[in-house]
Amino acid sequence: MIKITIIGAGYVGATIAYALMLKGIADDIVLVDIDEKKAQAEADDIQHGVAAMGTSAVRAGTYADTADSDLIIITAGRNRKPTETRLDMIHDNIGIMKDVCEQLKKHGARGVVLLVSNPVDVLTYYCDKWLGLPDGTVFGTGCTLDTSRLLRAVADYTGSPVSEVSGYVIGEHGESQVPVWSSIAVHGKPVAEYCMLHGLIWNEAIRQTIQNRVKSLGTQIIAAKGRTHYGIATCVCMLADAVLHQKETVASVTSPLHGKCGLHEVALSLPCIISGKGIVRKQMSILTDEEQAKLKSSAEKLKTTLTEMS
Repeated sequence: MIKITIIGAGYVGATIAYALMLKGIADDIVLVDIDEKKAQAEADDIQHGVAAMGTSAVRAGTYADTADSDLIIITAGRNRKPTETRLDMIHDNIGIMKDVCEQLKKHGARGVVLLVSNPVDVLTYYCDKWLGLPDGTVFGTGCTLDTSRLLRAVADYTGSPVSEVSGYVIGEHGESQVPVWSSIAVHGKPVAEYCMLHGLIWNEAIRQTIQNRVKSLGTQIIAAKGRTHYGIATCVCMLADAVLHQKETVASVTSPLHGKCGLHEVALSLPCIISGKGIVRKQMSILTDEEQAKLKSSAEKLKTTLTEMS
């Protein structure tokens, strides 16, 4: 029996539960929320479609369910407003995350912990410290969604299927994120070469336009509909599948760094191999000097936030 507990039954948590059910990734999916009636209602609503669409049991539960969960997904926290950056949410969500971690420790949770709550880099850093689990067991979705958005934008620009575009966004899941343009490939060719071969312009102006769009998409969606939840839910499904079925998957997720890329005492996203125990290995292709400098700048920004919180 594969068991997932989701902490937080808001739009993001409930959508993740629904996506996990449709994919049949776990046998038992448990929703835990301070509003127990809401958690039960979301579970009931999802469960009503299981007979036709999936085999997972979806139910409301308590923190006691985390004790034997293979994967714990944390979405608890308030939502971002259109005028905010993700770091603006830290003062409200840090207290919520501390309470969550205290409950997980109280019930002896030992499964892999995946953070979705924002600001995910800062919360992952603290959650890792508070839980004291083995290195790699606690990580956050980080730039997984940003990477997905970037690959979609490049696919749209080049007229290629998104499945034929590869590459990563690293650094902060936020304003200082770093698209690794040197790693972007289309149909197996570096994007600059692909564009040259197909008569497409590829220059700094095009890259900046795409980067600005990727960074602003979350804010645009929130301004128009009040929240984002579908995109991150599919990203979580991919990561959950890697952990629960030991399907080695490379994704740009956030975790505390201990010297990788020369960075210490900060959590941010780098491409990592994800499998049954969480992060198996951080891996990074050679960055250009400009990309390395931007990654360092992103790390310093996050370190400043951590210093202000201490």
